[in-house]
Amino acid sequence: MKITAYSCRPDELALFKQFGEKYGVDLELVPEGPGMENADRASGSQGISIITTPVNRALLEYWKTLGIKIVSSRTVGYEHVDAEAAAELGIAVANVSYTPHTVAEYTVMTMLMAVRKMKTIMNRYLGQDYSLLDIRGRELGRMTVGVVGTGKIGEMVIRILQGFGCRILAYDLYPKKELEGMAQYVPLKELLGQADLITFHTPATEETYHMVNQDTLSLMKDGVVLINMARGSIMDTDALIEALEKGKVGAAALDVVENEGKIYYRDFKYTPVGHHQMAILSAMPNVLMTPHTAFFTDEAVSDMIEYSILSCIAQIKGEDNPWRVK
Repeated sequence: MKITAYSCRPDELALFKQFGEKYGVDLELVPEGPGMENADRASGSQGISIITTPVNRALLEYWKTLGIKIVSSRTVGYEHVDAEAAAELGIAVANVSYTPHTVAEYTVMTMLMAVRKMKTIMNRYLGQDYSLLDIRGRELGRMTVGVVGTGKIGEMVIRILQGFGCRILAYDLYPKKELEGMAQYVPLKELLGQADLITFHTPATEETYHMVNQDTLSLMKDGVVLINMARGSIMDTDALIEALEKGKVGAAALDVVENEGKIYYRDFKYTPVGHHQMAILSAMPNVLMTPHTAFFTDEAVSDMIEYSILSCIAQIKGEDNPWRVK
């Protein structure tokens, strides 16, 4: 059995070797993302492992001629794969799961950094400015926190926040009984109107596209703090920028942003990035931006690689594949 893994980073090599040997899989490791120019690297393989590079119909059609049965994304999101085309071609699409602690802990870290104005403090410190002007923060434990989406990551965020003593509101289409006593489930409009800080943990779907927009922002408290460690498409970036400029949003922490796909995970040192919205946001002293790294821990990367390999194996063998999404 052979699997071709694209976008294989240097930090992943040892783990691919470890799990390839453990499960008896022949691995073709490609450092670049998938495209027509390197589609032949999948020759002889039955499975493909990718990260976030877009996979379109033309590429899927070519892989079909090579005998590919599954495209597994080593990510939770899989919107970068043309799943409709894959279904028509009989190619399975899968994602992976990984420890929810990684994103949940990062989320709470950025909450604290946002409410304590850590970006300004650190930038000033580098310039040897040790004054206290405009850096007085707030205590998370005294705030009402809204958690939108209580899947594995949202649930873990709520569990971690228990230690801070803050009031927690939650919204999800499928409330969890196990969170009773930790968070109060309320309608989304109520959450948006009452929360001092709102963190989003929803997938990228048609329903969640631009769920933060001019209308929903108008429902929020003045000076609300917004945290997005999920997907950039959740927020209307232009509306967010306007709300930050007017003070409606007091601060934001963003690990994701719209149209990040061709930018994040690449080195643009000394080169114009070509993302005007990102440039505006990153220049704001009250906006903390990181390059989609909330997931990036030893434990999570290990899970992502192992589960992608296991997903491909199950699909190729015709066994039940718990990670298949399409």
